[in-house]
Amino acid sequence: MENLLAKVSIMLVPALLAVTAHEVAHGYLAERLGDPTARLLGRLTLNPLKHLDPIGTLALLFFGFGWAKPVPVNFRHLRRPRQDMIWVALAGPLANFSLAVLSALFLKGTMILAALWARESTEMLQILEPVALMAGFSLYINVILGVFNLFPIPPLDGGRVMTGLLPPRQAQMLDRLEPFGLLIIVFLVFFTDLWRMVLAPIVLLLVKFLAGSQWVIVERAIHFLFSR
Repeated sequence: MENLLAKVSIMLVPALLAVTAHEVAHGYLAERLGDPTARLLGRLTLNPLKHLDPIGTLALLFFGFGWAKPVPVNFRHLRRPRQDMIWVALAGPLANFSLAVLSALFLKGTMILAALWARESTEMLQILEPVALMAGFSLYINVILGVFNLFPIPPLDGGRVMTGLLPPRQAQMLDRLEPFGLLIIVFLVFFTDLWRMVLAPIVLLLVKFLAGSQWVIVERAIHFLFSR
């Protein structure tokens, strides 16, 4: 039980911040480009309770990736619907990549403090260790969300980007996949080698690049949180 509580305490804040920032970024940029729907529905808030999807949150905690309730965007209200849809879709993953960079910097700063205080305060090291694990997990989960959401199948953000980039006829064909999009994504992730052969190597490459010499801390966080 104590081990479960320790895992939840490390995962909860980074996971909630990651999915909340992702959705708020969509809504914020949509409003800047002409659509106030998210603000009118009270979704331009950092209160995670406004954004949580129960199943998506559990998936995030148990499998390392998940989702929140999508922020509603009425693309017809955008000043240039097809072009602006691309930027609104990209806002979520870009928010996650930005949080990943900040998490990497925070992790490096935490480890510098740990090295400075290593000989002076055992109690401080005990405080910094879970903080470092939180930063490592935050780096990892934000890269996962950023990469995963760029996969070009609607309703993922990558699907929205492709819809905006493709000619109208091909965009309509892609849009028709949206009702089946989540089923397609679940099948591809869990029943094919897509995750192992494509997405996971990209995620690890980016995480290792951002973490640098602190990759070992991220690895420890992943092992602690997801090993049985």
